[in-house]
Amino acid sequence: MNLLDQIQFNAQGLVPAISQDASTGEVLMMAWMNAEAVQKTLDLGYAHYYSRSRQSQWKKGESSGHVQKVLDIRLDCDGDTLLLSIEQTGAACHTMRRSCFYRVRQQDQWHTDQEVMA
Repeated sequence: MNLLDQIQFNAQGLVPAISQDASTGEVLMMAWMNAEAVQKTLDLGYAHYYSRSRQSQWKKGESSGHVQKVLDIRLDCDGDTLLLSIEQTGAACHTMRRSCFYRVRQQDQWHTDQEVMA
């Protein structure tokens, strides 16, 4: 059976993909992949995603240079989420932060991790 056939894509033909730093375990971002993006990632070794807003493929870092070299890909127990173990070059987040998960809940409000540390 083909690897792609084992992935449970949603009704829009997409699957969530979580990128995690291979050396630290830090979760850097979540994005969507369709079958073509998964196949390009497998073939080329660099993360490719599907933009729902642009409705097109994109290689992570194609304009910024902040690429994600994929070292390993795992499929969860339900077959409906991918975990990419990556080497991140530069920032993972489009806000130029290392991770998209920089907001921290504190006293029922969202604060940036820098505000919490201050």
